[in-house]
Amino acid sequence: MSRRNTKTGGVKYRVRGNTLVIDLAKRYRIVSSAPRGGGIVRGRSILNHQVPANPVMPGGRSVTEWSDPARYLGQLARRVNAAMPVVGLMTAVPMTQLVVDREQSGSLLLECFCTVGVTNAVRAGAPVRSRLDRKQDRNQAGTINIILVTNATLTVPALIGAVQVATESKTATLIKHKVPSAYEQALATGTGTDAVVLASSLAGRHKLQYSGTHTEMGAMIGRLVARCVERGLHRFARWSKAR
Repeated sequence: MSRRNTKTGGVKYRVRGNTLVIDLAKRYRIVSSAPRGGGIVRGRSILNHQVPANPVMPGGRSVTEWSDPARYLGQLARRVNAAMPVVGLMTAVPMTQLVVDREQSGSLLLECFCTVGVTNAVRAGAPVRSRLDRKQDRNQAGTINIILVTNATLTVPALIGAVQVATESKTATLIKHKVPSAYEQALATGTGTDAVVLASSLAGRHKLQYSGTHTEMGAMIGRLVARCVERGLHRFARWSKAR
């Protein structure tokens, strides 16, 4: 699959094979738990790359190509001509399941790029267990990656607050749809490998100090993430049945 120079009304993005490339055009302040460029950084592009769920070579040896995700994603960024610096995520969910949506309030814009897999679903606080213990097929996709991009300029506390709201919305959606933990008789709050990325313009018209649920930005994040995760769950369910 290849889609080029597609716009959601804000940033450009393209899907090249099994990689989503979001071109921010200029440097944004980005906060994330990404394996490549995680933390609080300034970046010009964001990747979401599909890898096998449980890669194994002949003879049962694990593939080590992805054992250093930061290095691998840096090499990938160069291959797909992504602008540096880059923030990169990995998932076993195919890019055919990508959900793209947006929220807008006047000139304030928020965009979401989301892939959803829940076979690795878990309840926060559950005992730490190996993936070998889970009830579902270990070779299926089990990560929820949420990428949010806004034309507003958020302070660092507002960036962190935005990640909190996105996580709350994701969890509320999983509970609403009664997504079970793969490890115990309980509802899941996420998966063991979820990631959230929030990219904020460095020169936005809107300067935001706060982004909690009592703010317009927080409300936009909550609605948008809930919609995207819900659509992602439906796509994941159809894809799993078709396999």
